[in-house]
Amino acid sequence: MRWPFALFCLLFTTLGHANATPSLQGPLVDKVLVVKSERQLHLLSRGQTLKSYRVSLGKQPNGPKQQQGDMRTPEGFYWIDWRKTSDKFNLSMHISYPNARDLAHAQAKGVPAGDMIMLHGTPVDEEYPEWFFHTLDWTEGCIALRNDDMQEIWRLVGNGTLIEIRP
Repeated sequence: MRWPFALFCLLFTTLGHANATPSLQGPLVDKVLVVKSERQLHLLSRGQTLKSYRVSLGKQPNGPKQQQGDMRTPEGFYWIDWRKTSDKFNLSMHISYPNARDLAHAQAKGVPAGDMIMLHGTPVDEEYPEWFFHTLDWTEGCIALRNDDMQEIWRLVGNGTLIEIRP
């Protein structure tokens, strides 16, 4: 039942933007695509890439998140469901991990799935400049970007936007 609902939402979003021209001037982003192997985040509108960004992943970047504390970034379909400013990571947007599949997998193993997976900026740290973080996988499973990139995504991506995270 979830897939027909997701397809309905995607169809509704696509039809809602049928007369709109993709642009970075307005909130026409209908999907965020993260390709972990490429360390890239793509903003999409009606299947067209509007802009791409380099990302950092969890300290264990290969494979999907299996359980809390494994330092892996999830893989699958999720939603950007809320956002907040953060003293530690500039801006952050919550990814709706775990989904039903993630929960079932973790429960079958008898482990907690984890939570609080975010799309966020880079720490402001006098000892380590931003470029230091931008060149390695350093999060506990989140997806991190340079702060100016995160500020742009914050403006362009609304709550309720689909985010797909691929291997």
